[in-house]
Amino acid sequence: MNGQDGDGRGGDGHGGKMAAPVRAQDTADVIVLGAGHNGLVCANYLAAAGLKVCVLERRAILGGAAVTEEFHPGFRNSSASYTVSLLQPQVIRDLRLAERGLRIVERPYANFLPLDDGRFLRYGADPESAASLAQLAPRDAQRLPRHQARLERLAQMLRDWVLRAPPQLGGPWIVSDWRSALAAGRLLLEAGGLGLPGQRDLLDLFTRSAGHWLDDEFGCDALKAALGWDSIVGNFASPYAAGSAYVLLHHWFGEVNGRRGAWGHAIGGMGRITELMAAEAQARGVRIERECEVNRVLVERGRVCGVALADGRQFGARAVAAGVNPKLLYQRLVDPAQLPDDFRAAIGAYRCGSGSFRVNVALAELPDFACRPGTERQDHHASGILFGPSLGAMDRAWHDAVRDGHARRPIVEMLIPSTVDDTLAPAGRHVASLFCQHFDPQLGQAWDGQKARAVDAIFDTVEAYCPNFRRAMLGFKAWSPLDLERDYGLVGGDIFHGQLSLNQLFSFRPVLGHARYRGPIPGLYHCASGAHPGGGVTGAPGHNAAREIVRDLA
Repeated sequence: MNGQDGDGRGGDGHGGKMAAPVRAQDTADVIVLGAGHNGLVCANYLAAAGLKVCVLERRAILGGAAVTEEFHPGFRNSSASYTVSLLQPQVIRDLRLAERGLRIVERPYANFLPLDDGRFLRYGADPESAASLAQLAPRDAQRLPRHQARLERLAQMLRDWVLRAPPQLGGPWIVSDWRSALAAGRLLLEAGGLGLPGQRDLLDLFTRSAGHWLDDEFGCDALKAALGWDSIVGNFASPYAAGSAYVLLHHWFGEVNGRRGAWGHAIGGMGRITELMAAEAQARGVRIERECEVNRVLVERGRVCGVALADGRQFGARAVAAGVNPKLLYQRLVDPAQLPDDFRAAIGAYRCGSGSFRVNVALAELPDFACRPGTERQDHHASGILFGPSLGAMDRAWHDAVRDGHARRPIVEMLIPSTVDDTLAPAGRHVASLFCQHFDPQLGQAWDGQKARAVDAIFDTVEAYCPNFRRAMLGFKAWSPLDLERDYGLVGGDIFHGQLSLNQLFSFRPVLGHARYRGPIPGLYHCASGAHPGGGVTGAPGHNAAREIVRDLA
């Protein structure tokens, strides 16, 4: 799970004007709502520019959805987001995370897929993975390098735009913002540089389904599943849904320790990343307040002037950077009277709900795979283990969830980070992270009654390939889509703070006319995954929003 920002919000209170004067000791240049990773990144850059910054977090623990928590006595693991690749190298450098002790360990190879016929696919860039694929599908093994080169060319274009503000398409800024016009020109030049074949690929990846795109390239179901999994991660849709090819590409532009396309584990869990971000922010003079529930954003004379808390306190500010989901921000924290009618309608139509389910499991021993027996640590135990043997299985899981609320045979990615990080479990024990699709986010409160059945379906899926799984289980903690919203502010359980569909990407994220991190009220900014470039633990929205805020306040 790759998304995930903090939660500075509170209840459903509304209000357009301050009820009492703001006390001088409770003022800042910028208030950041939520101490998720993007909020902390934003705060760091703002403080580096000399601004007085205050971060307000609802929970007692910092990090938003990128946290490490104890879920069973003696067992700790990343709770929501769970793996590293998309975190921007520039953010790591600028926030001195490696100097402060951040270590990221790459997976031995990308994915291990146990198959229903007793075989398995090892998928990665190493010689053993190439041999594994060649044994299953010789023709596809020959075609794969060309496919990867096509993806990499488009991914590089994405990388170039991750830390840039997209051009504003629509609204009054379209003619008056010279930076936006420059960005539009740069985009056209770079797209032109792809050539006609690359432009066709770009069009396909933004509009076609991952399933049809992969079916055109390959014949091996296992290989298509290994590649197509990225198209349904946090995406409540079939891999044959139009636009799912972009979700696949979105997961391709990361890197670990300089190696592109790799995935890894943060030693100490995802919470280690945000712990170090918070330490750097405080070293730069950022004030961080925990257990601060924000009730509303305050507006006077048409401009943001601070926030009000649930406990009655008020904080004044020249600007507010919202590290929360746009729907949460505009439907719970901002007086609707302060918003244009068309903007309210657009936010009402903004789609959230990734159909994801998270389970952390404490294990007495490592899973024993029927296709590769043994409970002693092997490379496949430290890789991404995918229980989803085909695109057809992924499509059926989605259809089941639409009909019944959850997949009868969920698609599960299992990581066992304790194989490389002995800080997470007692000696000889292990923790497993299960990230699962598909679970209908529209069930809402009904998830409280359906959660146990969904967990059983997940465990049945894993045990079909690992017969010792339930026997080795010491305890677990599970989060339904409803739990992810309650605990981490992920509306509809959406790990990306909004679906990665064409109308909610790039210059249209969160909505047309507000792509450059500025909301419709002067002084209100978007610094979380609901802004470009979208979800995942990237730090990019926080970085980009801070740059725009500094420009405006200067």
